[in-house]
Amino acid sequence: MSNPFSKLFGRSPFGPMQDHMSKSFNCAEQLIPFFQAVLAEDWEHAEKLQQRIAVLENEADDMKTAIRMNMPESLFMPVPRSDLLELLTVQDKIANKTKDIAGIMLGRRMRIPASLADAMMTYVEKAVKAAEYASRALHEIDELIETGFGRHESEQVKRKIHKIDVCEHEADKLQVTLRAQLFSLETELPPVDAIFMYKIIDWIGDVSDRAERVGSRLQILLAK
Repeated sequence: MSNPFSKLFGRSPFGPMQDHMSKSFNCAEQLIPFFQAVLAEDWEHAEKLQQRIAVLENEADDMKTAIRMNMPESLFMPVPRSDLLELLTVQDKIANKTKDIAGIMLGRRMRIPASLADAMMTYVEKAVKAAEYASRALHEIDELIETGFGRHESEQVKRKIHKIDVCEHEADKLQVTLRAQLFSLETELPPVDAIFMYKIIDWIGDVSDRAERVGSRLQILLAK
């Protein structure tokens, strides 16, 4: 009788986790062309990108469900099942929040004030970069386990985790700057538009925050 866990996970329990993180990152990186389309007010292109984001997020959800259903109660490896499931939940939220951002911006045809455009793009790119480093760090784990958590491999993962932290910190500073700039424009914007713009700024921050949490979960694994 075939073992669904073996089919899904192969020799490494991190294979499907890495695939899921790659999918979450692929979802997040669509935010860059999506925001470019929004800034250009090219709503037809923005809609195509939003649909692409929705497809990727749904695929990430399906992968998450398959991993949860097929992961046994115990694994013969130096990583507890509960830690893997916690990591899975955190990385899935990157895709979820990306879908939320694109959905509300397209649905409301949100226009970003011209004076915020450059800072907003830099902010989005920084959040996506944090997700990219989180994906890269997770893809180092296989080699780390194969070497028995060797020092060199551990340092490589730690360096990537540090890059996530740096990106997240820079994104936080950009968030503060954007909120201050938006505050100075409030009297020029319809109140509802200002409220939703604050929400989008916060949600972009959530993408980098959740990438940082992936790094934190990996640090916990390294500590064990």
